[in-house]
Amino acid sequence: MSGTPPFDPNWALFLDIDGTLLEIAPTPQAVHTARADTSLVAALYEKTGGALALVSGRSLAKIDQLFAPLKLPAAGQHGVERRDARGRVYRPSLPADVLARAAQQIADFAARHAGLVFEHKGYSMALHYRLAPRLAGAAHAVVREAARALGEGVEVQRGKMVAELKLAGHDKGRAIEAFMREKPFAGRTPVFLGDDLTDEDGFRVVQRLGGHAIKIGSGTTAAACRLLNPAAARAWLQDWLERRA
Repeated sequence: MSGTPPFDPNWALFLDIDGTLLEIAPTPQAVHTARADTSLVAALYEKTGGALALVSGRSLAKIDQLFAPLKLPAAGQHGVERRDARGRVYRPSLPADVLARAAQQIADFAARHAGLVFEHKGYSMALHYRLAPRLAGAAHAVVREAARALGEGVEVQRGKMVAELKLAGHDKGRAIEAFMREKPFAGRTPVFLGDDLTDEDGFRVVQRLGGHAIKIGSGTTAAACRLLNPAAARAWLQDWLERRA
């Protein structure tokens, strides 16, 4: 595995957030952006001519809160919802109560176990056990049980210290493919930075498209390149900006 690909001005950048651009915090709510983080993303967006998208497990609303006042192209909830470069938002047509039963089951379980954090994102939900790693097995079991009760149309997504239930048929790789069919991404070389199991679909897609996948941190991965941590990722992106200048 190499360090990083040679710099190219014709990149389309796809950036995961938690664990990639920003350090992971004990809970999703504890993550905050510094002014420098928002400035970096804004500068990258400008230098790519708008060919930058944030690709995250967070909802679009939460992505916008983190990087306000920016409102960038983005894929939220692991690709279940997507906002293109023109600002158009694509979401599944889904009755609001479809996931309600599963949400209640998982939320009730979290309420009974100190250290578990339940997060309902709209089209997906997450049970975080970073504060209670001993409950990993139980957390994954209750999410799998909730998914089985709902039947077809949902799937379980594993991640770092989290078990998630989301609508099936969506992932970060498919979201990146959709961006790459549209301006200003089309015709560029895709580069995707991510750190988690949920990013592996994106890694495979960008490499199939002739681009570069960069894994942030340790762990087995399909990505051909690696950076040590989010600080190294931000420094590498800043270096690309300065070379473009």
